[in-house]
Amino acid sequence: MKHGARNDIPATVTAIKRGDVMAQVEVELVGTTYRMASVTTVDSLEELGLKEGDTVHVQAKAVNVLLVKP
Repeated sequence: MKHGARNDIPATVTAIKRGDVMAQVEVELVGTTYRMASVTTVDSLEELGLKEGDTVHVQAKAVNVLLVKP
């Protein structure tokens, strides 16, 4: 998938907090102890099939943080 973000940081999903409509996905950047979080819809969470322990790529652009499952 092509994207316009200028960074692509591998990370591991450490926690998922699911609500009725939205979900918060917490990740730890690979090789560090740095953590980040992204908020997405539950529909998108299910479409990606994200679960704890998955590897994702963090793509940050401006105030948006996107998680991409390889």
